[in-house]
Amino acid sequence: MTAYYNENDPYAAQWLRNLIQAGHIALGDVDERSIVDVRPDDLRGYVQCHFFAGIGGWSLALRIAGWPDDRPVWTGSCPCQPFSIAGEVRGVGDERHLWPEWFRLIRSRKPAIVFGEQIASKAGYGWLAGVHLEMESEAYSFGAADLCAASVKAKHPRQRLFFVAHASDAGLAGPVQHGEGICGGQAAPPAKHRDAGLRTRVCFEPNPDALVRIDGLPRPVGYVRGFGNAIVPQVAAQFIKATIEVIDE
Repeated sequence: MTAYYNENDPYAAQWLRNLIQAGHIALGDVDERSIVDVRPDDLRGYVQCHFFAGIGGWSLALRIAGWPDDRPVWTGSCPCQPFSIAGEVRGVGDERHLWPEWFRLIRSRKPAIVFGEQIASKAGYGWLAGVHLEMESEAYSFGAADLCAASVKAKHPRQRLFFVAHASDAGLAGPVQHGEGICGGQAAPPAKHRDAGLRTRVCFEPNPDALVRIDGLPRPVGYVRGFGNAIVPQVAAQFIKATIEVIDE
């Protein structure tokens, strides 16, 4: 049972190796190449593949949700910078728009199920709509939800779009609705009530034993970037649990 992690930031890549060694995330290999250089055949033999892996949030989320390490899945959180209002919002014209590279691998390897995430901005919704269309063109059912970290009692909103694509007729298809998320084709509740049912106790404080110092890179820089780019695993876990209820029923 071996997972594949693709992460081209050296600090985050070593952080992943530490977490793997400590048993916090699925056993696997860390590939520091850019996804642009990854070829479909490089992924043969891996049960799980995590792209833009960061510090392993998706692997941890899968475990929290009860998804076994030996159950096939692909995950990825494409760079948000092209779609974040904190930047220039260059969108698909930004060189950091790497969804086409991930889709290239998806289209070739045809994983059974794919989980992903993107920032919940206006541009992010546009990105999601494009992903939806392309995944449906490859015969995937598709569902998405707009969820925030505060829904699991984190001390920050961190609003994100989570999506799932399933290569079967499991009934996940549904329209991507601006302003309200969907999951399994069911509309989300109004924004002021959103996530009211997700009340999992969470501790999103860093574990010092999971950190690593890399020569030449000040720890605070890599530390902040690692957590800044990470998903909140407890939120993703709720989305995964909802997906399991649909595909395993």
